[in-house]
Amino acid sequence: MSSTKEGDGQEERVLWEKVKAKLSEYISADAFTRWFKNAEIVKADETPGIVGVQSDMHQIWIETNYMDELRAAFAEGAGIHCSPQVIVKGQELPAEEESKQAARKSRAGEPVRVVTPDPTGKGLAFERRLKRLGINPELDFESFVVGDNSQFAHAACSAVAYEEGRSFNPLFIHGKAGLGKTHLMSAVAQQLLANDPKAKIVFLTAEHFANEFIEAVRKGSLDAFRKAYRHADAMLIDDIQFVAGKERTQDEFFHTFNALLNSQTQVILTCDRPAPEIQTLDPRLVSRFESGLTVELQPPGFETRVAILRRKMEQWKVELENNIVVHIANSIKSNVRRLEGALTRVASYSFLSSEPMSVQKVDELLGDLVRDENTNQIGIEQIQKTVADYYGINLGDMRSRRRPASIAFPRQVAMYLSRKLTKLSLVEIGDAFGKRDHGTVIHACKKVKADMEADLEVRGAVEKLTAQLER
Repeated sequence: MSSTKEGDGQEERVLWEKVKAKLSEYISADAFTRWFKNAEIVKADETPGIVGVQSDMHQIWIETNYMDELRAAFAEGAGIHCSPQVIVKGQELPAEEESKQAARKSRAGEPVRVVTPDPTGKGLAFERRLKRLGINPELDFESFVVGDNSQFAHAACSAVAYEEGRSFNPLFIHGKAGLGKTHLMSAVAQQLLANDPKAKIVFLTAEHFANEFIEAVRKGSLDAFRKAYRHADAMLIDDIQFVAGKERTQDEFFHTFNALLNSQTQVILTCDRPAPEIQTLDPRLVSRFESGLTVELQPPGFETRVAILRRKMEQWKVELENNIVVHIANSIKSNVRRLEGALTRVASYSFLSSEPMSVQKVDELLGDLVRDENTNQIGIEQIQKTVADYYGINLGDMRSRRRPASIAFPRQVAMYLSRKLTKLSLVEIGDAFGKRDHGTVIHACKKVKADMEADLEVRGAVEKLTAQLER
């Protein structure tokens, strides 16, 4: 019996050596030594590609930075095509594998660990269902840090999740990348499933919807496709801007969308911009998207960024001095995803290095992120002054109510550039141009874009101004 176990272990070691040999070709020697030196394959008969590492920080860093390389190393080095999973040695295997091992132990007469049911209803079975739906169990309401930038969006999602916001249909959440749109949508989906474990929740990206539609057309299975999507209890679709320009997909989604709303099924959509700004989107869809509640997520303020960092530090069991946390929050301002990436770098270095963390070391570790943050940090006043000088008008005309063409068009160009070159919302841009509403800003952006396509002189002027501002 022992010889068999030794043989199995030898086989795993040989397999892992092949994977490591290929992995060392994909990443630097320093990174390989730091993150993979003590890693090993975890035995899982029917779930290949489980890698055990020594700490939570190793797991987080590898999952954040090296999953593509690890996947390729398994495929190229060992001929195993899988989606690798990283766990901390000694922790539980993924739920499905754990159940298989329990069954094997039961058949062999070995004791099986009894799992006490989770009183919240969110046990292993619940997590398995979330993963089948493509929902990250960690992205729930409890882990979402609410700030001034997200308070309204969070309140709207909570109302929908607890079925107190039936008039919020559809709920359209927009904002730039990394601000928490997917997090909120995942939190709603989890709560809806907790409310009714038998609920049929459709949770996917717009790209996935488009690909499934194309496949259904190819196979002649549109009836099955429509039945799957038009008889849901809730539909949540991420990155809806992906359907823009795809006429047949838009037409199919339009009819699916109408069928769901007519049956009072909750629909939640996320997008990287307001619906009217999605180029080549069917006006019928724009109208439908705006018929419910639209909420915007904006970059987090300083206090919210600090709160996010502290929440992550608590989750990861990481300790950093307060001045270090404040410095990270002051350095990374644009989005939550980048902020968490910055914390991962600093926390990883602190975990692995014996030297005390300093502000200077943080600047060194975050150099490329900070440079990217500072790229195109152009102020709206700078844009207004540059455009006013170029067209020979007074700076005050940018905020005035005067509407002659000699003033109105430069003002529209300035609005267009403000939307393109800053991270400001439509409302903030409108306020900077004499308290104009967001519809005026949208109209200005559309007009300038259309004029650029029709008039080479206008295109040349806008490109020249853009280059001047970005220098």
